[in-house]
Amino acid sequence: MAVLSSIGGRVVWVADPAQLGPVVQQLFPDARRTASNLFPATVGVHAQTPTSGLAEVDLAVLPGEIGVAENGAVWLPEANMLHRALPTVTQHLVLVLDHRHIVATMHQAYARLPNTGGYGAFVAGPSKTADIEQSLVIGAHGARSLVLVLY
Repeated sequence: MAVLSSIGGRVVWVADPAQLGPVVQQLFPDARRTASNLFPATVGVHAQTPTSGLAEVDLAVLPGEIGVAENGAVWLPEANMLHRALPTVTQHLVLVLDHRHIVATMHQAYARLPNTGGYGAFVAGPSKTADIEQSLVIGAHGARSLVLVLY
């Protein structure tokens, strides 16, 4: 939790995954175009959705598979993304993870990845970049915010 917070993310605990809808509504009350495979969404997204159709997504809520304590990263396989561009195109990203799937190190996380191949990504914090003058920009190349919901 401390690492993810230090890199610009946020962690929210829920007692039950059934609370996800109300929690997301409270966190993002202005989100109108949401994409999710965890609760009813306002935008239908699938692997063949044109990327132009993703441009207006305010919020994506997706299930993560493995959390990494040392760097705050969450493994997000393509099967959980709805569309492989969605986690980087959305304005705000919420990843949902069972806290029992958090490991200490990246080595442990890689050891748990299935050997089936395929695309996936470790996502840690919102997108950010800084120039030589150390001017930090959040959301430069991806989601402007990342919230990890643990249950």
